[in-house]
Amino acid sequence: MSIKKIRIATRESPLALWQAEHVKARLMQNDPGLEVELVTMQTQGDKLLDTPLSMVGGKGLFTKELEQALYDHKADIAVHSVKDVTIDMPDGLLLSVFLKRENPHDIFISSKYKSINELPNGAVVGTSSLRRQCQLKAWRGDLNIKDLRGNIGTRLRKLDDRKYDAIILAAAGVIRLGLEDRISEIISMDIILPAIGQGAIGLQVRGGDHDVLEKIRSLNDDTTQQQVETERIVSRRLFGGCQLPIAAHAEIDQDCITVRGMVGRVDGSEIIRDTVGGSLQERDALGLQLAESLLEKGADKILNELLQG
Repeated sequence: MSIKKIRIATRESPLALWQAEHVKARLMQNDPGLEVELVTMQTQGDKLLDTPLSMVGGKGLFTKELEQALYDHKADIAVHSVKDVTIDMPDGLLLSVFLKRENPHDIFISSKYKSINELPNGAVVGTSSLRRQCQLKAWRGDLNIKDLRGNIGTRLRKLDDRKYDAIILAAAGVIRLGLEDRISEIISMDIILPAIGQGAIGLQVRGGDHDVLEKIRSLNDDTTQQQVETERIVSRRLFGGCQLPIAAHAEIDQDCITVRGMVGRVDGSEIIRDTVGGSLQERDALGLQLAESLLEKGADKILNELLQG
């Protein structure tokens, strides 16, 4: 029997609400008779804004309350930015549907400078990501990197209040909120490789809810799913359940896939990169191959020191 109502668990931030509203609109477009309700909530990650994520539990802080709503049957699906979803999925839950990916790059935003290269020595750059921090320091070791938390609007206000000379954000969120005019530079992946899953929206459900799965399946973008699942294979092998300075990005061209990966020291003193490519049918094996190559090149030492320290 077809379900008549779907409840969507979402964070209360403007970007999270945009994503949830987008999913709602897509579902109602596919089924005009469907009732869709947003169940909004604050996560621990939204409340703990004075401490770097790496010190308070990492990315899982943005998903636990939404996942609990699924367990408690207060919601039927949870809408996430895939880059915020931990690699180890809680028992009984599935990250099963991925909407078409937005621009996966990181971006540079500044009121005074058009690019990273224009920043003067000692310029203050805001980012909350160890991944961005290590790559940025490797590129421009003279910069003063300071932690930056909060939603996109909060971060832009801090920039406008001249607390930073520039900030680094994900392109996808800025584009989705209609703030493209704030982008000073789209950063090359040769400088900053994106987070696993960056730019993708994922729908999480209870494993046994076949009616819900059937209702949301049409929203899935196969290419995005193949990219993201490959990136998450790399992350899983690199102990990616924590907030660590790792990155991976997969690109698909017809029946071929190319996967890039990075592990770095937080201070930027050592950056390990590699790229693998091959048939799309071999994507799982290629993801593992990339991770093993990074570990053999020294990523194992870097990650073990971070995990133990």
